[in-house]
Amino acid sequence: MPLAEGKDVSSGTTAGTALAGEARQPAPSALNLPNIITLSRLVLAIFLFWLIDIGNHWLAASVVFVIAAATDAIDGYIARRYGLVTKIGRIFDPFVDKVIIGGAFMFLAVKPDSGVNAWMVIAVIGREMFVTSLRSVLESEGKDFSATTSGKIKMVVQCLAVVGSLMFLEYGRGAADERTWAFARDALLWSAVAVTLYSGYEYIVRAARLFRSP
Repeated sequence: MPLAEGKDVSSGTTAGTALAGEARQPAPSALNLPNIITLSRLVLAIFLFWLIDIGNHWLAASVVFVIAAATDAIDGYIARRYGLVTKIGRIFDPFVDKVIIGGAFMFLAVKPDSGVNAWMVIAVIGREMFVTSLRSVLESEGKDFSATTSGKIKMVVQCLAVVGSLMFLEYGRGAADERTWAFARDALLWSAVAVTLYSGYEYIVRAARLFRSP
């Protein structure tokens, strides 16, 4: 009987399909506000690297960096709040974040008195590359490997470390209390490295657990 009804009211079935199609939400455009904000963050990153490279504009570089870092929270909030999450956004957003942080550490590493050394750059970029590789493999297997609290804290501390280094170059270098500035700068930088390594370790433990699970 149900099959017969399905045949007899084919027009109703068609109407039901049409209604279902109308109810289904269209996929958000890749060129939406969150992705545009992410793109602007990439532009700001390039401007930031230029400011660090030419030197003597450390305060301006700090302002640009803070604005760029702030847009990370803004685009994520808008995407989730208004259902504008896209595949390209999920790829592009973390990529730009890594460009900003990794690039800032790299450009600062070649500046005298920045406090950033090669080992810090290796720790920051190496951790990001390794965790990204783990996420790619695990998510291809359908396993959840989303960001953890330690990963978010790591991002905040890294941002503070970059600002601390830029502020030292602007105000601390050559000041009467230069040693105090240098201590604060180094404390932020090494804290960033410590949190980065711990976060990487936590992701490794989590990945090992997921690899063992069916």
